[in-house]
Amino acid sequence: MCGRFVQFSSLRTLHNFFNIQPSPVDIIPNYNIAPTQQILAIVKREDYSLEKLYWGLVPSWAKNVSGASRLINARAETVASKPSFRSAFKRRRCLILADGFYEWKGEKGHKQPWYLTLPSDQPIAFAGLWEIWKGKDAPSDQHDYRSCTIITAEASESIRDIHHRMPVILQPEVYQKWLDPENQDVKQLESILQNNHIRELKSYPVSKLVNRIQNNSPVNIEPLED
Repeated sequence: MCGRFVQFSSLRTLHNFFNIQPSPVDIIPNYNIAPTQQILAIVKREDYSLEKLYWGLVPSWAKNVSGASRLINARAETVASKPSFRSAFKRRRCLILADGFYEWKGEKGHKQPWYLTLPSDQPIAFAGLWEIWKGKDAPSDQHDYRSCTIITAEASESIRDIHHRMPVILQPEVYQKWLDPENQDVKQLESILQNNHIRELKSYPVSKLVNRIQNNSPVNIEPLED
């Protein structure tokens, strides 16, 4: 599962690292991203573009957007067949950009937050899906509601003692294949999720300040002092 994450890399860093064209999207560093908030993603249209999507996928056939917070994750094992995701899996895949994410370890009531990221501290691309929901009875700002979900898989050994699931972090060499809407080869896409997934992460405990969404600063990702 991935229920909170972090994105603080600058627009210039993202343009250079992911080799995408300059974008008018504004970026405000966020050290405590929560479901239903807008997040950064790369999608393929005429070209590769950086866009903002709401986190929590709303299928095109949904009656409203109220259930978005329930579909923040999609399991890699069932994403190709589950009704909520299978259409997007074939045609609307994206890269959800991050610098790290949080997981909680321990007994209920005493859970300790941990921060997880790449050993290199480079930006991360989660495998994601996106959808457009057009509700005729929706508020004017939701007639074209663009939303997304993060695909997760069984945790690797590097984080298994913290949590049993992890987001699928794609390797750079498969970004184009993953984003290409013309690529509708389900077997190949499932193979990407299984075989082109970065599994080695570094992790350390952080302050319980992150438990409250209102706490949003670099302090959230500082290692907890002994």
